[in-house]
Amino acid sequence: MSQPDITPQSEPVFAEPWQAQAFALAVRLSEEGHFTWKEWTEALAGEIRRGGPDDGSRYYQHWLAALERMVTLKGLTDPEALADRKDAWADAYRHTPHGKPVELKESGGTQWH
Repeated sequence: MSQPDITPQSEPVFAEPWQAQAFALAVRLSEEGHFTWKEWTEALAGEIRRGGPDDGSRYYQHWLAALERMVTLKGLTDPEALADRKDAWADAYRHTPHGKPVELKESGGTQWH
């Protein structure tokens, strides 16, 4: 009887930490019942179609776009709040010294890492 191949992959599954986070968030939101996995796969397929021809390197950008679309469609956030949060992150990382963690301050003063 042969043994399964359990050698480590030569390349990581996710190229960037944000990809793993977006993946995990979509899975978690589906598990919590915010949308079905069928709805998710249809949303992701739609984003990939809208993106046009691709060599696969933009897969997680499509994943993130589908996630943003789903959370607004399902009322988990609204487009304005999502845009505000993205702008706040962009401002935070532009003002963070190299090598330091990015800290996002909530409007009430709470810090997010």
